[in-house]
Amino acid sequence: MTLIIGGGIAAYKSLDLIRRLKDRGIHVRCVMTRAAQQFVTPLTAGALADERCYTDLFDAQSEFDAGHIRLARDTDLIVVAPATADLMAKMAQGHADDLATAILLATNRPVLMAPAMNPLMWANAATKRNVAQLARDGIRFIGPNSGEMAEANEAGIGRMSEPLEIAAAADALLRPPQARPLTGKKILITAGPTHEPIDPVRYIANRSSGKQGFAIAASAAEAGADVTLISGPVDLDDPPGVQMIHVESARDMLAQVEAALPADIAIFAAAVADWRVAHAGDQKIKKTATGIPPLALIENPDILATVAKRRHDRPKLVIGFAAETENLIVNATLKLARKGCDWIVANDVSPATGVMGGDRNTVHLITRMGKQTHVDSWPVMTKEEVADALVAKIVSTIGQQPA
Repeated sequence: MTLIIGGGIAAYKSLDLIRRLKDRGIHVRCVMTRAAQQFVTPLTAGALADERCYTDLFDAQSEFDAGHIRLARDTDLIVVAPATADLMAKMAQGHADDLATAILLATNRPVLMAPAMNPLMWANAATKRNVAQLARDGIRFIGPNSGEMAEANEAGIGRMSEPLEIAAAADALLRPPQARPLTGKKILITAGPTHEPIDPVRYIANRSSGKQGFAIAASAAEAGADVTLISGPVDLDDPPGVQMIHVESARDMLAQVEAALPADIAIFAAAVADWRVAHAGDQKIKKTATGIPPLALIENPDILATVAKRRHDRPKLVIGFAAETENLIVNATLKLARKGCDWIVANDVSPATGVMGGDRNTVHLITRMGKQTHVDSWPVMTKEEVADALVAKIVSTIGQQPA
C-alpha cells in the first residue's frame, strides 16, 4: 500500500497510521509532499515503514525507470492522509507537478483520501466542488471528523479521521469481502476499569487498560455484529463501527448494561471494582490531627451475575472474564459456576505477566456443558489475536444453537 502524506499539521498522525497499518499486516510505502516535510521528516516515516520514503519527482535513483509510474501501479491501494485542500484541488484538476500528484494521476488503483483542514476551508465552495468531482471520479473518502483544531479557539468539521479509523477503512478496501457471520446479532461488551469515588478528587480503581475488551468489540463488529461497548475510563480510541457508551462507576455500568438489553451475546471483559466507599465525601477529605479517616467499603453490584441470572431477557451466550493472580484455573472454574455464565476467559494478571496494560495475553477458555467444564488453553497472543479467536469460537458455537 502507498501512503501519501500531505502538508498539514495532521501529518503527525500519519506516523501513527503507519504503525496501525503494519499492525494489520499491511506493507506500507510512504510518499511525502514538500509541504509535508515541514511537519514530519522522511527519515521518520521511512524508519516506521521499514523502507525508503519517496519525496522527489525528479529523483535520479527512482526515475531512471519512470519511478512515479511504478509507485502508482506497484501497489494495491493509495491512501492520502492528510489530504489537504490544496492537494485535493490539484488532484481534481489533474495536476501532476510533484511526485504525489503524478502518482495520483497515473494510478489505476483505488484511492482513499482522509481530508484535514480548517473548518472554513472544508466548507468553502471550491473545496466542495473538488470533493464532489473526486467522488464522481471514484475516489473514496473517510472523514473529516468534527472537533478542536490546531488553531486556538477553532472547532468544527475538518479534523482528519483517527489513524485507527483510516487503517480499518484501508484494510476493508485491501481485503476481499469477508464473511460476516455475526450479521444480525446484537453483542453487548464491557471493558476497562471502573472508578469508585472516595471524594470529588480521589477514587478506587484498578490497572485495567480496556485493550482486550476494545479488541473484542472491534473484531465482533468486523464479523458483522451490532456491537454496543460500555467502557469505564480508558485512554483508547473508540473502535470503528461500534456504539460507544462511556461510564465511570460500577453502578453506572450496570445501568447502561441493563438499558442495552436485550442482546444475543454479552461479553463482560471489564474489570469492575468489587467494592466502593459507603459514603463518598461531597468535599475533598482533609488530613486532620485525629489520623487517617476510616473508609467503610460496601460491595458493588455484580454485573456479570446479574445478567447471567436474568430470567426473561438473558442473552443466549454470557461470557465473563476472570483476572487472577493465583490458582488460575481453579478460581476461574469456581467463578463460572458462581456467576451462572456460560464461558469464562481466564488470564493471569500477576505483575510479572505484563497483561494489565500490556499488548499480549495468555488466556484459558473455560466452557460449561451441562455439569461438565472444559478448559481450552491458548498460546501467548496479541490481544487482537485473542479477540479474533474468541469471536471465531462464538461464531462456531452460535451456528450450532437453535435460532
